[in-house]
Amino acid sequence: MILSLGLILVGGFLIGLLFERFKIPKIVGMILLGILLGPSVLNFIDPIMLTISPYLRQIALVIILTRSGLSLNLKNLKEIGRPAILMCFVPATFEIIGVLIFAPILLGVNIFEALLIGAVLGAVSPAIVVPRMIKLQNEKYGEKHHIPELVMAGASMDDIYVIVLFYSFLGLTGGGTINAWIIAQIPISIILGTVLGIIVGFVISFIFKKIKVPLVVKIIILLGLSFLMIGLEEILKSYISISSLIGIMVTGIIIFLKNKEDAKKIEHGYKNLWSVFEILLFVLVGISVDIKYAFSSGFMPLVVLAIALVFRMIGVFASLLFTKLTLKERLFVMFSYLPKATVQASIGGIALSMGLDCGPLVLTIAVLSILITAPLGAILMDTTYKKLIPKLEIEDLEQQNLV
Repeated sequence: MILSLGLILVGGFLIGLLFERFKIPKIVGMILLGILLGPSVLNFIDPIMLTISPYLRQIALVIILTRSGLSLNLKNLKEIGRPAILMCFVPATFEIIGVLIFAPILLGVNIFEALLIGAVLGAVSPAIVVPRMIKLQNEKYGEKHHIPELVMAGASMDDIYVIVLFYSFLGLTGGGTINAWIIAQIPISIILGTVLGIIVGFVISFIFKKIKVPLVVKIIILLGLSFLMIGLEEILKSYISISSLIGIMVTGIIIFLKNKEDAKKIEHGYKNLWSVFEILLFVLVGISVDIKYAFSSGFMPLVVLAIALVFRMIGVFASLLFTKLTLKERLFVMFSYLPKATVQASIGGIALSMGLDCGPLVLTIAVLSILITAPLGAILMDTTYKKLIPKLEIEDLEQQNLV
């Protein structure tokens, strides 16, 4: 297992550098490396790695959500207003509806499996989107209408929304029944998760304020409390549904609101953790892919993916109606909402690890979505932002400061 871990980390890092030199997202190279090392091709990886991969994916998801919470400024979200709120859930909802309509026809799955596939596809990738939006902020592109903030805020909440739906649909897929109580569990889990996150966020902020501890200790405490929240959800799931994932993100938001400087330092520490878990996450996703099954499934998963993207772009356009954004700016935001990677890698293999019949299909579509949309979205954003969104000139900046 140690040899396998070394192959994954060193190989993933090197191939990531290679792909970035060719302007291709490094996560694409990591997934391809996983496919090469996995059982479908060379079979160099110890089976124990596949056994523990669900736990590693969960840790990666905790890191992603904590970083999102620590970076999300609610004041900017309030300033942008209605479109930012709609961008949090409307595009993903449109995409899930598109999959719900066409997946049973094209893939032969039932309604619950279609919902599960839609939820897996529904999230935007912060790993692809956020660094590019920060670059736009630094270069003053799109600042007049707060496009970078709009995309970052919407994408962060979009991920949470989709993850909550995914775990709800996962229960439906396993049980195959639906009733009023199951439906009610979704808002209940969101509300209770939010309350839990607020409580933990205020407690941990108070502790950090009263007790001076090194940054590494703060990271350990926050990470430990995140795991405890997940454990609490597991203990109570038979009685009541609590979204620990929302709690984890809300905890980060509260820390940001109470102490921005502390939040930035902790987020930087989590960024270093992500450098390791990013490699583990995406290489392990590639290792889990069954190449024979992927080829035997034919072109229909690609067709479903294409339909989902069309529905998603319609959802983005609908969210931006009655705003001051120009058609070019709206087109850029639509491009920004295409990339899929991080969340798909985190949850794409869960159905397979649970032994569900649709597991191989869900994982195959998740991997296809990453391999196609991650480079496509990145290339479209990198090559069009100067043409589609205006740069904030010095005169505009001075006028904003006066206002």
